[in-house]
Amino acid sequence: MENSFQTFEAELQTTRDWLFDAALPLWADRGVDRRDGGFFERLTPQGEVIDDPRRTRLVARQIYAFATSAALGWNGPAAALVNHGLEFFTKKSLRPDGGVYSSVRSDGLVASADFDLYDHAFALFGLAAVAKAQPDRSELHEAMALSLLDHMEASFKHPQGGFEESSPRTLPLKANPHVHMLEATLAWQSAGQSLRWQILAREIVDLCLLRFINPETDALHEFLDGDWNLILSPPNDMVEPGHLFEWSWLLVRWGLMQDDEKALSAGRRMHDLAEAHGVCPDIGLAFNELDSSSNKRDGRFRLWPQTERLKAKVAQHRLNTSDVSRVRTLQDVADGLKNLRRYFDHPVKGSWWEHFDSDGIAQEEPARASSLYHVICAIAEADDLHQEIKSTSVTTPA
Repeated sequence: MENSFQTFEAELQTTRDWLFDAALPLWADRGVDRRDGGFFERLTPQGEVIDDPRRTRLVARQIYAFATSAALGWNGPAAALVNHGLEFFTKKSLRPDGGVYSSVRSDGLVASADFDLYDHAFALFGLAAVAKAQPDRSELHEAMALSLLDHMEASFKHPQGGFEESSPRTLPLKANPHVHMLEATLAWQSAGQSLRWQILAREIVDLCLLRFINPETDALHEFLDGDWNLILSPPNDMVEPGHLFEWSWLLVRWGLMQDDEKALSAGRRMHDLAEAHGVCPDIGLAFNELDSSSNKRDGRFRLWPQTERLKAKVAQHRLNTSDVSRVRTLQDVADGLKNLRRYFDHPVKGSWWEHFDSDGIAQEEPARASSLYHVICAIAEADDLHQEIKSTSVTTPA
């Protein structure tokens, strides 16, 4: 265990150094709109700002990213950046009816007023990050989050659980926004006081276990009909390895919190399926997309699935009990950190490549600010594991 811990520790430190010394300074400088508020969505491969409309999901993600960076030990202006994002959110992202706009322009005019479950899920998640970072004002932020949840449940609740995509209804229904609803409810369970977060988390976990997963294959599908039945015909039969890993991570988190063996078992099986069919053995990265039979459909490699794979590996380490399996999964986490840094080999210090092609070659395209959330969340999970191991005398190296 000692050698694997040292390897893991070294990979984590190298990744943290890049985050603190390169990524956070870049996005805290060029990624912040100090004139009109909020955050820029993308940087060109040369590091120049692209002034897109500001999606609420991005505002919330950057709030989380900077709040979490402070908890990780970054000594930059995290608190000011969190407040900068919160000001934009409260003044420009909130709708008069209690929901949030999908996106607004830099001048504050609404770019998209449509309901989007994804944006609402991240609004809840970002507010949880603020509540955790500002405990003296956590009740205020939780009240805002609960008000937003009231609006969602009054207007967009599905009678069988979960949420609709829009009103009037549009189909298909989607699993992906619900993984972020689960992520938000779990964040609020540690940051807030209301029992509604636990109740909603239980509902989403049950919906996932009963509806989103194909019992014949253990694959989690992305699209469903209006009654939460899986769509198994192309092109809406897609299975994404990144989301298999992401759901696996969250189901294990929930399962360990609630002693829920069904959730733990599903998390194990989902992880194993993604490893067996969703990872290229030669390049060592997770593919973008499979079909309903777990055959490769999109053999490229986006950045974010690699972060979800890393988080799933941390979760699997927590599930393992034998020394042999824990050594193996700790090495997996170390390898995940190293693989992640392949995307950071970028001409702009602190930026990243969003995509590798099927040969593992970086594709020249803008870097998305929203990927900072994925990266920091993965590093934070690895850092939590590091602290857990260090605090356990049995596994702490001499």
